[in-house]
Amino acid sequence: MALRFRHRVDTFTSNNELPRSNARRDFERVLPVIVLVVIRTIFAGTVALLATTIGGLSAMIAGLFGVEDREGGIFDNTPRVWSRIILSAAGVKTHVHNPERMAGGEPRIYMSNHLSWFDIPALASVLPRYKFVAKTELFKIPIFGPAIRAIGMVPIDRQAGKAAFAAYEVAAARIRAGNSVVVFPEGSRGYDYRIRPFKKGPFVLAIAAGVPIVPVLLYGTHDVFAKGTMLVRSGPLHIHLLEPVPTAGLDLSDRDELAQTVRSRLVDALASQYGIQSEPSRRQPQLAESE
Repeated sequence: MALRFRHRVDTFTSNNELPRSNARRDFERVLPVIVLVVIRTIFAGTVALLATTIGGLSAMIAGLFGVEDREGGIFDNTPRVWSRIILSAAGVKTHVHNPERMAGGEPRIYMSNHLSWFDIPALASVLPRYKFVAKTELFKIPIFGPAIRAIGMVPIDRQAGKAAFAAYEVAAARIRAGNSVVVFPEGSRGYDYRIRPFKKGPFVLAIAAGVPIVPVLLYGTHDVFAKGTMLVRSGPLHIHLLEPVPTAGLDLSDRDELAQTVRSRLVDALASQYGIQSEPSRRQPQLAESE
């Protein structure tokens, strides 16, 4: 009887410890991955800080001395070099699909989905002669803000309608000077890959400038550095340059149809390439309330 009771106790203890043992093995399995991600994040952050400081100060000094903004000059090359250094430090490898759609010499407006802080270096690392239309908060970051202002990036206050349209007028002037412009028509970063409603201003800019829109589908930046996280993960990043949408001859009455066309191409590409479904574009496209 005593032996039978002891066997029950041993059996109970063994079964109770089994989940703990499995949990310990699972933890030991993922611990090296967690450590590597933390190390990668610290390394990428340190490199980004150094690259931003050196590149930013160089651009600011060049601006103070009135260096000309020209193709192949410091204002053209600094963002590209800065971006490639950061992507390399983060262990990110970019894959550009249909690169011929960014060639040809004429300015274009690149309209991309927006998922991560890494969207900017991803695009800046490959696009030829461009300026970003970026939220005003970025221009307040020490060194980085003054540097991107010196380079010619265009600040936009998304909460102020008239001020937002004024920013697009500045962007149109950049286009007339021979620069392409990069815009995120969704406005802010999303929490997943689904294409969200577009704001109106970018399409006013496109019609006013009369240059082609190249829809750009980014895939992978969300996995590298998602909104709401502090950890950087290495991985592939895909940049899909979709078929350009012409704007020559359009006026403001065509704005909604133009937005629908651009958004539909991004929605269709995301579904066909990665099987991710977004809210479909309707006859009256999904446009956000603010500009």
